[in-house]
Amino acid sequence: MTMTDVARVAGCSQSTVSFVLNNNASVQVSEATRERVKRVAEELGYEGVPATARAETNLVTKNVIAFVVDSLATSWESPAAFMGVRQAAAGTGAVVLAAETQNDPSIEPKTLSLLIEQEVEAIIYACVHTREVILPDSLKATDIPVYLLNCHSKDNARPAVVPSEIAGGQRATNVLLDAGHTRIGTITGESYMEASGDRLTGYRRALATADLPFDPGLVIEGDWSASAGFNGTMKLLKLDRTPTAIFCQNDRMAIGCYEALKESGYSIPADMSVVGYDDEEISRHLFPPLTTMNLPHRAMGRWVVEQHYHPPALRDGPFPVTKLECELVERNSVAASRR
Repeated sequence: MTMTDVARVAGCSQSTVSFVLNNNASVQVSEATRERVKRVAEELGYEGVPATARAETNLVTKNVIAFVVDSLATSWESPAAFMGVRQAAAGTGAVVLAAETQNDPSIEPKTLSLLIEQEVEAIIYACVHTREVILPDSLKATDIPVYLLNCHSKDNARPAVVPSEIAGGQRATNVLLDAGHTRIGTITGESYMEASGDRLTGYRRALATADLPFDPGLVIEGDWSASAGFNGTMKLLKLDRTPTAIFCQNDRMAIGCYEALKESGYSIPADMSVVGYDDEEISRHLFPPLTTMNLPHRAMGRWVVEQHYHPPALRDGPFPVTKLECELVERNSVAASRR
């Protein structure tokens, strides 16, 4: 006799059966459902997990921080955040486990249910792209501390940390304005993405603060790829009035921008200044090395651990979304405007 049999007869999920029979109080299960599950288990002769085994399992998982992310291997951001969590937790004795869900609607609930059932110490719910999420019901109901990393929910029910993208976009544009550039092109990511919209907002704020008009013709939508940077730069160079500087909203598009400029006979930064965003490893090996913005994913990972072990005095939500600064990394791709 298995938990699956109990769940089938009781008319509920196997996870619910596990929560009830293991006396797990971290998830809210109605008293009626608890009684029905216990009755069915008794009628079917299900013996369950021995108390000693449950105790041993709890001893293993009580000092575990779970890092649950939609994508771990497609880009550097998630590994950087994971490293920040691991480094900050190193002195606590906690084990940090990573689980990748790929936004799979069947895998994510199973993953979260398993972690909650094992009563891990904390759950970090992370996203590779900054976005608003609908918090899974299991994370809303559990008493286990939950933290959102690079994402946020509308109800602000759990502490959340994201990059300060609007300020980052404004700072990146200001670097070019400070160098005397007044006609600045920008190549964005997809318009539906939160980071792209926020960085563009920052670009527009910087122009407004400098009393410069916003020219939509200087804004080219890309898709974060080097090809988009190449094609976007070519479009900017075909304008009747070409820009003197280009803000690429990530470093990969800056790579394509460099190639387009060199192919078109432009010298960087003498003829065209370029600023990137993300501070990927490649940015320091371009020629000239790229001035860019540093995304604080490792710092966000550390922030979560610090919040967990040194929480603020008030622990009840709603929690304001914490935004960490994107720092400027100055290299050699920006020079004073000649026009």
